[in-house]
Amino acid sequence: MILFDVIYVNFNSTDCLINSVGSVLKFKHAEDFLNIIVVDNHSTDQIHRIKALYPNIKLILNPKNRGFGTAVNQALTCGSSKYIILLNPDSIVPKVFIKDCLCFMEQNEQVGIMGPMVLNANGSVQGSARSFPTPLTSLFGRNSPITKLYPNNSITRSNILTWRSFNNQPVEVDWVSGACMVVRRAALETVGGFDERFFLYWEDTDLCRRIKNAGWKIIYFPKIKVTHFVGKSSKYAPYHSIYQFHKSCYYLWSKNTKLPLSILLPFAFLSLMIRGLIAVLYHYLNYIRFRIIDKKGYSLSLKNIIFKIYCLFVMKKGNINEKRLTSDQKKSFAYNHPTYRWWCPRKYDLFCGIDGWKRI
Repeated sequence: MILFDVIYVNFNSTDCLINSVGSVLKFKHAEDFLNIIVVDNHSTDQIHRIKALYPNIKLILNPKNRGFGTAVNQALTCGSSKYIILLNPDSIVPKVFIKDCLCFMEQNEQVGIMGPMVLNANGSVQGSARSFPTPLTSLFGRNSPITKLYPNNSITRSNILTWRSFNNQPVEVDWVSGACMVVRRAALETVGGFDERFFLYWEDTDLCRRIKNAGWKIIYFPKIKVTHFVGKSSKYAPYHSIYQFHKSCYYLWSKNTKLPLSILLPFAFLSLMIRGLIAVLYHYLNYIRFRIIDKKGYSLSLKNIIFKIYCLFVMKKGNINEKRLTSDQKKSFAYNHPTYRWWCPRKYDLFCGIDGWKRI
């Protein structure tokens, strides 16, 4: 008896997908309980390899990239299981994952969607359980500079809800990440599946809102864990991903905003446009930071250049002759300078040595 439809949407992440499917199939009775469906959005990295390795999966090949929500809705027509697992190709699940999901969903019939604890590759916890976004989310979101500098501020803690669970107990939240979610088919059919107007990003937020409004519960259950290697697909089209992120964010805001707040939609559009341009600029600078090559084959970080200029200024102001310092003295000066600790608390993230040069 098939109990789970495991759905993947793939775009140029076939290597990750192979590993992810392999982790799912480690479940003892996988072939008897699981129906694995892969929808490929026109990848160019030999997606047919997955069929050669796992001939029993269902593979749907789209002639173009149709987006995440549309691809999931395609897959839903290929199965009829009681539960649906949406899993990113760059995710790995433990052997007990399927068993734990089944036990939880069977014991909690009021739950429409359950999200597990999502871990980064280094074992840290991703902010995969959250409250519905507000205008402040753009400033205090999971990856915002303010959150990275002050992770325990009250606004971020009210937005990212993974901390609310005590002793791995399930906790009700507004929405959980689509990187991995277990959905009750009855709840999904109540709201008609994903809104296909979301090409990429925020479709999981929209789905959780509609299912929650239909009377189902959205639960974050950290006892069940998944490892997510973030951004394996988006890295192939970073600027397109940034565009779709902000486009979907605006659509989510406009879809759920009523008068009088809807008057602010033009301001929201302008703010998101500015935020998107800043994100593009930041990504571009981050991209070229290791592309400035000198004749000796060294890569120069832009942050290192700025810091070196500042450090030299401080040295000259304090009558310190840089040429007379040994390499160790230079490093000691930099690492112990208060501005250095403000700029980058983890010194290996900034540069190797005071001169700011990194070997390729």
